[in-house]
Amino acid sequence: MLSTKSQSISPSPTLAIDAKAKQMKSQGIDVIGFGAGEPDFDTPEHIKEAAVIAIQQGFTKYTPVAGALDLQKAICEKLKRDNGLDYEPGQIVVSNGAKHSLSNVFAAILNPGDEVIIPAPFWVSYSEIVKLNDGIPVIVPTKEENNFKITVDELSTALTQKTKAVLINSPNNPTGQVYARKELEEIAKFAVANNLIVISDEIYEKLIYGECEHVSIASLGDDIKSLTIIVNGVSKTYSMTGWRIGYTACSMSIAKIMGSIQSHATSNPNSIAQKAAIAALQGPQDCVETMKAAFTERRNYMVKKISSIPGLSCIEPVGAFYVFMNVKGIISRCHNQQIIDSSDSFAALLLEHAKVAVVPGTGFGAPDYVRLSYALALNDIKTGMERIEAFISNLT
Repeated sequence: MLSTKSQSISPSPTLAIDAKAKQMKSQGIDVIGFGAGEPDFDTPEHIKEAAVIAIQQGFTKYTPVAGALDLQKAICEKLKRDNGLDYEPGQIVVSNGAKHSLSNVFAAILNPGDEVIIPAPFWVSYSEIVKLNDGIPVIVPTKEENNFKITVDELSTALTQKTKAVLINSPNNPTGQVYARKELEEIAKFAVANNLIVISDEIYEKLIYGECEHVSIASLGDDIKSLTIIVNGVSKTYSMTGWRIGYTACSMSIAKIMGSIQSHATSNPNSIAQKAAIAALQGPQDCVETMKAAFTERRNYMVKKISSIPGLSCIEPVGAFYVFMNVKGIISRCHNQQIIDSSDSFAALLLEHAKVAVVPGTGFGAPDYVRLSYALALNDIKTGMERIEAFISNLT
């Protein structure tokens, strides 16, 4: 008999869509893939050079389990510089990507039956990682008219004696929305009053557009800081998805537990990638601004184009690199007598007939939406959006 728990876990739909699009491309099919969760830019040269130097100098052995001390110090410096937060190196646990960091977090804090409040729409892996660690994900739908951000009233309705933690993702994947300071202050008061751990996923922190600012909830006072576990990494900001470096910052007691867990699960993160991560955090940041400028142009085009297509709509994202498109207006319409009854069927028909890959919102807890990444070239975005427009115009 195989593991019942593991068999209940759904595969990542974002990775599945991306893999399907790449497979079709390898077969010579002209597919535009909006499924990617990674920047299309190359890793900056100074970061790659740091990795080459690490190899040449023989930095290819085990490091301390929770990361090399110089990287832990670089992360502490980053948290102080960017977020106004003071942490010691021992409070930092470096892992094999932010997804691994989240696995460590839930393994460290959850007992069987503990509940974790997760606002929807949510990144597809949150609920599955909670379940893998014997927790219960409590999904709380948010409202589009509130920019998909959870309120204290909504948190209160989900609170039970079994609630252990609340998960906040800002900037958010898939919606691209960012929590304002005042909104985070209210959530922080709620968490402190109810002694709830806050997992703050800040992986898209540097990818914010316009006048919005990123505020880490841990920076709002000592009480909330002691309850917060920050999750971050270098994947999105520095186009280092394949390097697999994520990290957490939290209380010393939780960090020690996570270090122990990691010591048996994977040992240390990749030694060479750790040196590259130091270069990313401490080196020039103009590469981030260049990427943001390109993302801004692409975002602006996509939002304007979507708003011009009857049956489709979206809220302008202010962070990350996704547009969360509302497809309620085309539900029940048909393509060649095939009914679109959900975002899943829309995505399937779009891929088959228009050769455009999007991620249905079902996996994000929002079945009336699809996620489109703008982490691809502007010309490809224009081609893909024109194909979507043509597909929609032919529906009956």
